Amino acid sequence: MELWFCILSSLCICISLHGFLGLFPRKNLPPGPPTLPFLGAILWLLKSSNDFSSVEPVLRHLRSTYGDIVNLQIGSRPAIFVMSHAAAHESLVRRPTAFASRPLGLEASSVLFSGQRTVSTSAYTPLWRLLRHNLMAVIHPSRAGMYSDGRRWAWGLLKSQLLGIALQQARPDDDGQATPIFDVLQLAMFSLLVYMCLGEKYDEQTIKEIIRVQRAATLNFVKFNVFNFMPWLMKIVLRSMWKELLQIRQDQEKVLLPLIRSRVNKKDELKEQDNFVAYADTLRNLRLPDTGTVPDDGEMVSLCSEFIIASTDTSIGTMQWVMANIVKYRHVHDRVLEEVDSVVDPDQEICEDDLEKMHYLKAVVLETLRRHPPAHFIIPRAVTEDSVKLGGYDIPKDAIINYTVAEMGRDSQVWEDPMEFRPERFMNEEFDLKGVREIKMMPFGAGRRMCPAITMAALHLRFYVANMVRDFEWSPEDVDMSEVQDFNTVMRTPLAVRIRPRARTT
Repeated sequence: MELWFCILSSLCICISLHGFLGLFPRKNLPPGPPTLPFLGAILWLLKSSNDFSSVEPVLRHLRSTYGDIVNLQIGSRPAIFVMSHAAAHESLVRRPTAFASRPLGLEASSVLFSGQRTVSTSAYTPLWRLLRHNLMAVIHPSRAGMYSDGRRWAWGLLKSQLLGIALQQARPDDDGQATPIFDVLQLAMFSLLVYMCLGEKYDEQTIKEIIRVQRAATLNFVKFNVFNFMPWLMKIVLRSMWKELLQIRQDQEKVLLPLIRSRVNKKDELKEQDNFVAYADTLRNLRLPDTGTVPDDGEMVSLCSEFIIASTDTSIGTMQWVMANIVKYRHVHDRVLEEVDSVVDPDQEICEDDLEKMHYLKAVVLETLRRHPPAHFIIPRAVTEDSVKLGGYDIPKDAIINYTVAEMGRDSQVWEDPMEFRPERFMNEEFDLKGVREIKMMPFGAGRRMCPAITMAALHLRFYVANMVRDFEWSPEDVDMSEVQDFNTVMRTPLAVRIRPRARTT
């Protein structure tokens, strides 16, 4: 009784303060639905669904009522949704610095990312600039060749797993059912990104342990967002969930920290003999501007965890969507295969230079990113100074700014027949995916904090898809193309296929 009395008393005090502060002149915030004191418009989200992705129908309704920039107040903080291409380009590209920060005080991110001290979570500060510059030096397109051995190794793992599926399906006692391939795609992509991060080709058991602790964080991330709303209260009311979040972080450190330390020790022993530079190698040489020290153990785990998961989850999900469209639409499959065969001889490996000549394959990947972006909203932004103007409205420094990625890629005023899968729409000219001239879609974000791994991710997607189509025959299937919110937006029913090796596959 005493606990609940304290909670209710605190709520009453907060509501009273909210009402008192409301007597003073307010900023010209974007319009939005009516709000309740202290709670804001949170009831709109609760009414829509437990699944944050389904807030989109609510936003469509709000856009028709209030316009392209809407404030869906979450508690005491403005949650501003930008829903037009023009406003996105104005804020992210034409004024990149003003909208380059991140909302602070997000509890789940603080636990999983060392107090928001990583590339994707930190505010727009010298720390972020240092971390971003260091990351770009590792994944710059000019260094793609350094990881070609890792890509071939990971493709060998994936090919072996697919051959196993094909052999099982060829058995006389096979039941004729299609086989899900999410797990084999996941194993291959994690193997590659762990190699790039830690410089080692680990065995399958080690990779699966890394997958386990990483996926525990991502699969529950949306659930843990509840702690961003009145964290002091939620930690009390949802004590077991808070302990779960802390345990997930401990499990990450238990698995990743020994591997990081092993790599650092090995690099010290090899010194100049090993020319290969993994991401973890670069972190031990950093001097963080705010502390003047190298990253501590927790920060090393957070940065390596970020490197691995940011590139695996989006790539696995998009690769599954690409293959789903290739399996579903036979004319797309046949044209990709014809292009791959015209560029690379059957007895030769596919290399990075070959991929640049596969224009239709690139169009298939772009159309997949338009139609099925990895996330329906980019990571929220924040402004770097108070009362920045956008569309005539004030954007306060404590606002959480969201951009409706999926809606922009499916806007019928920009895209003809937007719900159709039509790669040909990207064949006539070089598409500006970074949105420098204009934003037509933004699956990787845009502006100063655009996803830094965009070029590397596209390379990986095209490399594995080209190899899978060339080396295996994919039978047409009735594919479920509906979506569901995971850490990213994924297929509601994971892709299941029937395949067999082509004659050249051994």
